[in-house]
Amino acid sequence: MMNNLQRIRPPVFPVEKVVIPEAKSFRLNNGVPVYLIEAGTEDIMRLEFIFKAGQVKEYLPLLASTCNMMLSEGSQNYSSEELNRSLDYYGVFLNQTAEKDSAGIVLFFLNKHIEKVLELSREILFRPVFPEAELNSLMKKRLHWHMVNREKVQNLAIDQFFESLFGKNHPYGYQIREQDFENITPSLLSDFHTKYYTPENMAVIISGKIHNKTAELLNSYIGNIGSNENNNEASVNFINGEKLKKVHINKSGTVQNAIRIGSATINKKHPDYPGLKILDSILGGYFGSRLMKNIREEKGYTYSISSSISSLDIAGYKVISTEVGQKNYQKAIDEIYSEIMLLQNVPVKKEEMAVVRNYMSGEMVRMFDGPFALAESFRSAWEFGLDNSYYYRLAEKIKTIDPDEIIELARTYYNIDDLYEITVGSE
Repeated sequence: MMNNLQRIRPPVFPVEKVVIPEAKSFRLNNGVPVYLIEAGTEDIMRLEFIFKAGQVKEYLPLLASTCNMMLSEGSQNYSSEELNRSLDYYGVFLNQTAEKDSAGIVLFFLNKHIEKVLELSREILFRPVFPEAELNSLMKKRLHWHMVNREKVQNLAIDQFFESLFGKNHPYGYQIREQDFENITPSLLSDFHTKYYTPENMAVIISGKIHNKTAELLNSYIGNIGSNENNNEASVNFINGEKLKKVHINKSGTVQNAIRIGSATINKKHPDYPGLKILDSILGGYFGSRLMKNIREEKGYTYSISSSISSLDIAGYKVISTEVGQKNYQKAIDEIYSEIMLLQNVPVKKEEMAVVRNYMSGEMVRMFDGPFALAESFRSAWEFGLDNSYYYRLAEKIKTIDPDEIIELARTYYNIDDLYEITVGSE
């Protein structure tokens, strides 16, 4: 009796409508845009400062990421130890990030501490001093991490993948060398910081149970920071992908071979992007995807395989990723291409489409579950000049996309002759 009860699956109810709270916005006295997402019942705030200071702005490898990592290593009024002690005392969680297009910090804290948090944020963001001793220590650690990561096939594969897609001289594509860790100096960091950590390159996103004096305090601590428009030059980076589509990097003695297959593609600004996200889910975007069922469950070639679509400011990219034992890695590659061709020629069945619709609808609900998720989803659209209408279009596409459109998308964006195939491991 108990066994029979355990086999009964709970009912699945489709998501009928996604309602997304709109962000309120205003500008500080110095023109910095601020976006407020009031949500949540706990007295916690999430404060994010975003700058157009990512990897794409670099004129020297490692400059953007090192500048960001050094922000909390001492300021005009605080030593590194004093900054970190203050953050700990007020229960502030600080996360520093430097990505391909942007960089910044995110802070989580009790809203009653907002004034102290803003004072510390001003020190970290606008008054760093980049002390040489701390920089040398950081670069030694980073070089060690780099050397360790260069022994991992998956890291070698993704580095070569980006180089092949965007070109070895493009900020998205160049690979870090050992000597690059010796070239960063405090003066270079200061120069990069002066150019890009400025009000005209900046935005603020706040979510949670927002303190009632947030706007006033932001203006007091951040709104009086002067601009630096003379140094805000635009960077121009042309994508020049490598002509060689198949690259194998020999790494003897490895247990598994890494595989990365994909190409540059559209980003969120393109009207086809929602449909492409659905196609990606069918192919390899969730645990029940075709790649997982075929290559993991049926063939047993790998423990995990996935596909993903990502957006960057000047392009997007799609990539299929897995690690496979040496004796089976060519078979796995053949099966990947086979699954792509099936999507290009055979309509997706109604039953499979229903599962994907339910999965993606559930993921959309998760994307807006709570104030911090709301902020991350807001930023994910905002940074491409989009608003919540992007998510409503995605929700509608999930409901209405048909098999013919999926075939057309697969033929348009997954031309096998355009795909790069990067493998790393034993011959």
